[in-house]
Amino acid sequence: MLEHSAIPEISRLTAAKRPAVRNAVLFVIGLCLLLLAIQISDSWRARKERLAEVAVATANMSHALAAQGESAVRVVDTVLAGVVERVETDGVDNGPARTRLQLHLKNMASQVEELHGLFVFGADGRWLMTSQDRTLRYNNADREYFQFHLKHRDRSVHVGKPVRSRSTGAWVLPVSRRLDHPDGAFAGVALGTIRIAYFSTLYESFNVGRAGVVMLTLDDGTMVYRLPHNDSLLGTNVRNGPIHQMYLSQGPIGSGMRRSKIDGIERLYSYRHLDTYPLIVATAQSKQEILEKWLQSMLTQAAITFVAIVLLLGFGWRLVRQIMIRDHLQNELVGAREQLQEHNRALTLLADHDGLTGIANRRRFETVLTNEKARAARSGLPLSIVMLDVDHFKRFNDTYGHVAGDACLRQVAAALRDNLARPADLAARYGGEEFVALLPDTDPAGARMIAERIRCAVMALQVTHAGNDAGVVTISAGVYTSQGAGLTGNGTVITASKLLERADALLYQAKMSGRNQVCGGNDTAAS
Repeated sequence: MLEHSAIPEISRLTAAKRPAVRNAVLFVIGLCLLLLAIQISDSWRARKERLAEVAVATANMSHALAAQGESAVRVVDTVLAGVVERVETDGVDNGPARTRLQLHLKNMASQVEELHGLFVFGADGRWLMTSQDRTLRYNNADREYFQFHLKHRDRSVHVGKPVRSRSTGAWVLPVSRRLDHPDGAFAGVALGTIRIAYFSTLYESFNVGRAGVVMLTLDDGTMVYRLPHNDSLLGTNVRNGPIHQMYLSQGPIGSGMRRSKIDGIERLYSYRHLDTYPLIVATAQSKQEILEKWLQSMLTQAAITFVAIVLLLGFGWRLVRQIMIRDHLQNELVGAREQLQEHNRALTLLADHDGLTGIANRRRFETVLTNEKARAARSGLPLSIVMLDVDHFKRFNDTYGHVAGDACLRQVAAALRDNLARPADLAARYGGEEFVALLPDTDPAGARMIAERIRCAVMALQVTHAGNDAGVVTISAGVYTSQGAGLTGNGTVITASKLLERADALLYQAKMSGRNQVCGGNDTAAS
């Protein structure tokens, strides 16, 4: 009887045991599948984050390179504008004037790092003058830039296709302006050439990886420079390549993963069109290199997860240790991501500040001005702009040199910044020797008082200026205040650009009235 009664009990226990074993197996399998799913999800997320981080980094890099390229061309353009003024005013046939101009060309070419040379060509293309110590025996009438100015009356700067210099054989980027006779007839071309080697030195300072690329092209797709450097690519047309195609579809700023038409490598490209000149700067990093570290990390994590799953089947107690290893690796990835984000913030700061003076640049000022104008329109509070200019700064540069001129601009910028007391006030370099201050919630009287304080602070610097009536460096300033919604007396809406025009007109009035003074105005006084 005992034997027969024990059989049902054993069967019952066995039946009860089977679900427990099955549940245990299912639990282990489910846990293994859960770990595997987590691993795949984390790896995919890390991949997306890695691509996004590099996209931000390359975008910031292209922004910084565009700002530097813009500055380089602007410097040469500024020098050319001075040469055009001298040639059209004094001519090149007058003995003393010719000697002074020749010395000026040589001084500019030696002082401006970007310059390869300065040249003046006659209406027939003959060399009339050059900064180089060479015989004037060439004729450049066949050059693209010469033909452009011959056929176009436009007096603005022209950035031409890269060419080999006839005087040195080096690759150069021509930047030119048209010369006119007093009656408007074509008189020739003033040319400044930028060494392509300058861009090489500049771009090689940026790390884009082993298979990365930095490119500078014209709007029409002509290659100006490409890192890694290859002479055979200079001057070729790459309008069918990824950069130009993205530019046509996305506009002046863009990015995307594309395959190169030159070497077939797939890269993450970021490009930016220069604000003023017909040039596009692009940076790219190889997709393989971008994901290289991620792949190594992913394989490492996958191996750890696999070991964890294998050990979980027989050694569940090791699971905690494996999770701790995974957490440690993930913390390292977070640390690397934070370092990259910090680097991105540094590039953003570089793009928004003037490299010479350390205050905000024109791009930053225009962005803040637009925001503050909209805020003033909503709140009804006044918004004031102070635009100031160093008096006779060209004379200062001609007398004391560009190094002293740069030091003078830094001192003026410091005086401007130190006399703006509120955090909302913004000091910026607008261009050349021109500065601007944005004063939210400041009425005409307050704005004029601040401008006078800045003017006095600059005079107090006592920077010697023999070419100025005061004997020291002074400034002239125009102050304009927009009242609330920004309406003139006849109801016309004043935009942000109109504010700048009004302030600039008042600055001009201050200069015409004798310099070293402040002229002010506001919406009520505007017609």
